[in-house]
Amino acid sequence: MALADPQVLTVATVAQSMPRIKMDGLSAVYQKNDKSYTFRVSHQESGSRVRSLVRVDYRAIKADPLTSQNQWETLSVQTVIDRPLGTTFSATEVSDLVAGLTGWLTSTNVGKLYGEES
Repeated sequence: MALADPQVLTVATVAQSMPRIKMDGLSAVYQKNDKSYTFRVSHQESGSRVRSLVRVDYRAIKADPLTSQNQWETLSVQTVIDRPLGTTFSATEVSDLVAGLTGWLTSTNVGKLYGEES
């Protein structure tokens, strides 16, 4: 079963609509027409585990601080859910853990990550 097409991600209060551009087995890629945002979802089974990846890439022209030359730069954020195959953990338990991590990712804590605190 596939996710809805398009996928919409709200960034800085602006909805970014990304239609599906590729689907291959257990993975799909969604992308804005101008290629500024790409959204990827994939699943891999390895032995007794399954890894589900959600990744968003942002692409923009930025000025190089040393040369003031404009160039394409990319930024990505991803989440991986790594779990045993089967029903050892329920969808609710996975959702609760994801919500906990998402709740921790406040602007303050993201700023600390940006500052390379650990």
